[in-house]
Amino acid sequence: MRSVLFAILVGLAGAALLHIVIVLALPQFTGRDAYTRVLGLLEMDSFFLLTTEPGATGLDNKDPFLRTAACSFSLAEAPVRLVARGAVPFWSLSIFDSGSNEVFSMNDQTAVNGNLDLVVATPIQLVELRKSPPEALAQSIMIEMKDEEGYAVLRALAPLDSFDAQVRNFLADSRCEPFQR
Repeated sequence: MRSVLFAILVGLAGAALLHIVIVLALPQFTGRDAYTRVLGLLEMDSFFLLTTEPGATGLDNKDPFLRTAACSFSLAEAPVRLVARGAVPFWSLSIFDSGSNEVFSMNDQTAVNGNLDLVVATPIQLVELRKSPPEALAQSIMIEMKDEEGYAVLRALAPLDSFDAQVRNFLADSRCEPFQR
C-alpha cells in the first residue's frame, strides 16, 4: 500500500514539475518572448519609444506616468555604449540577455552625475577595453554580458503632463550604439 501511495505522490510531483517547465518554456517556442518582440521593433542599436497602443510586436507602454524605450543590440562585432543625458525626475535602465534574463539594472540615483553612460561588452571585449581604456570611457560603467545578444529597456518618469515633452526628448536623445575606439 505504501509503495502505491509513494508512486502516486511521485507521479503527481513529476506532473506538476513538467507543467511548470512547459508553461515557462512556452514563450521561447512560440516566438512571443520579450527578446523576439524587441527585435521586431525597428532596427538594432537604437532606442525605440513605445506607445500606449500595442505595435506590430505587441509591446506597449500602459503606465500613464512612465515612458519606455527599448533597444536591441549585438556584441558580436563590438561593445555597445548606452548614453542618456538630461534632467528628468527619474529614469531606470535594465539590460537583458537574449533569454530575457536581467543582467544589470540601474537608475539615476546610482549613476555618475545622474547621467547614463554604460558600456556592455563580452568578457573578452571587456579585457581589451581595460588593457588600454579610451579617454571617452573614463566615466562609463562597464558591464560584462556572456551572451552576445540582448536588449535594454530605458524608462523615465513623467509625474505630471508638464514633464511629458522633457521625458520624451530624454528618451529620443538617448543612444544605444556600438562603441568604436
